[in-house]
Amino acid sequence: MGSAGRSLAAGLLFLNFCMYMIVLGIAGWALNRILDGKGSDGAYEVFVEMALIAGVVGIASVLAGMHHLKAWRGESAAGAASAALIAWLLTLLAFGLACKEIHNIDGRGHRVKTLEAFVIILAFFQLLYVLVLHAGLFSSRHGPAYST
Repeated sequence: MGSAGRSLAAGLLFLNFCMYMIVLGIAGWALNRILDGKGSDGAYEVFVEMALIAGVVGIASVLAGMHHLKAWRGESAAGAASAALIAWLLTLLAFGLACKEIHNIDGRGHRVKTLEAFVIILAFFQLLYVLVLHAGLFSSRHGPAYST
């Protein structure tokens, strides 16, 4: 029951984990560069900070998702879905800042462009993960549903 949803959630969870780790690595490098005084721009700093926050909350979402995959019950699905939704919303904030930077700032380095691309792609994959988790909450065909 729900094995297709479980395998799809596991694949998305692994992909999101890898992408959030890459975002954390590049954003950490960028923050270190900002703190050294080598890349100080107001919009850039806010984007890097938001990418770091979204990355940390995204990793927390992955941990909740791993617990859900192990338990595979409606109760764990609720926690995983709420953590994933919060991570997606924070990723959307970073997504908006990335789009604004792409539109307004010329001469960005290749690492910043890479970070922007990862945040934009990650917003899409996190949305897919949220939808897969919520599909399991509403139908036992796709995953563990709430039951009495």
